[in-house]
Amino acid sequence: MAVDSTGVELVHDTPSRGLGADGHQRRIAFLIADLNVGGVQKTTLTLARALAEAGHAVDLLILRAGGALHDQISPAVRCIALSPAACWLGRLYALAADPGALVQLLRPVLIAKKVSATLPYLPALVRYLRAERPDALVSATPHLNLEAVWARRLSGAATRVLISERSAPSQKLPKSKNWRHRHLPALMRRTYPQADVVVAVSDALADDLAAVAGLPRSLIRTIYNPIVGPELFARAGELTGHPWFAPGEPPVILGVGRLTEQKDFPTLLRAFARVRAKRAARLLILGGAKNEEKFHDRQAALQTLAAELGIAGDVALPGFADNPIAYMARARVFVLSSRFEGLPGALIQALACGCQVVSTDCPTGPAEILEQGRYGLLVPMGDDAAMAAAIEQALDAPLDAALLRRRAGEFSEARAVSSYLEALFGSVPATSAVPEPRVAAA
Repeated sequence: MAVDSTGVELVHDTPSRGLGADGHQRRIAFLIADLNVGGVQKTTLTLARALAEAGHAVDLLILRAGGALHDQISPAVRCIALSPAACWLGRLYALAADPGALVQLLRPVLIAKKVSATLPYLPALVRYLRAERPDALVSATPHLNLEAVWARRLSGAATRVLISERSAPSQKLPKSKNWRHRHLPALMRRTYPQADVVVAVSDALADDLAAVAGLPRSLIRTIYNPIVGPELFARAGELTGHPWFAPGEPPVILGVGRLTEQKDFPTLLRAFARVRAKRAARLLILGGAKNEEKFHDRQAALQTLAAELGIAGDVALPGFADNPIAYMARARVFVLSSRFEGLPGALIQALACGCQVVSTDCPTGPAEILEQGRYGLLVPMGDDAAMAAAIEQALDAPLDAALLRRRAGEFSEARAVSSYLEALFGSVPATSAVPEPRVAAA
């Protein structure tokens, strides 16, 4: 691997790009912890690729190289692996960045036995900003957001910092078993206003962030994630190879997401059992876990529940799928059973495929995406009876697929790119139409 001027490894390099839409090439850096499967990682890679294709020089700064999504980094994006320093140095850098935040830093950063896993990378981030002087630095998730602001202050660079929240803080921080997380809202209230732009991925999430962190609501702007683009429709046309999608087979109900408590797949299983008691149908749940051991444990627990409900023969949990879009394009109903979200990309992807959707009315995102039920059915969280009734309604009285695809167009890559550039540099927004995917039988 090559080593750049900051002393950190270049996972791969790429030449400078041409001019952007506003006539000026910008260097834009994205800060991300890893490239494991997750919504933050997927949307970051999409946005980085789209900005590079628009003519900007894009750096992807990763703390831990590797991960299932590493092969999805665009060749047009320069990927840089930051190197960690000693924990004590990360603590010192945080205090040096904002000595006036001593009270807020004390318990979660300065005297904590364990600090955030991302803090030791703060010195390397400062070195990168001093050496490269990018026009903008974009981060997501609370710890990285804090460190992006601190690094810019310590570097002395004129880099504009955009920080974003992707999931509801009220569902994670105040209720967290990790006491360091419970101290984060005060640190966010101190530090977030020092960023140039604070972004939430939905209006409801912006409201949640303002309430939890005590931030002025006017400080937070909403930019929807880049979900829908040409790649989505190309992937929708790929074959799944799954026999359940062959002609004449019963309708397939689809769930997609990590096998975590947040996704609440047990409620989906119970709802499906009610549906299956009345009609032929099948349930397919795509999703893995952070590691293989956790996946097998959670998969086994769901399979045990399916057996207890008498539906094991009509339920499949194959794990992570490289292309869940192809399944969405063929499923009859997509169900989001989550207890909380930020802006669930899978729900938008299903709409873009013209698939009927049923979702819990969880914080935050689904009600906003579906416009309170106009584009899909909303049900209370944890209510398997209501979920079953909604699935049956979606099967029996489907909404017009073209209507669903038009709604998905509000979450296009082009809109997201324009919105980010406008937020950072005042570029003129643009939109793009959403085509209809071409789908083979299986």
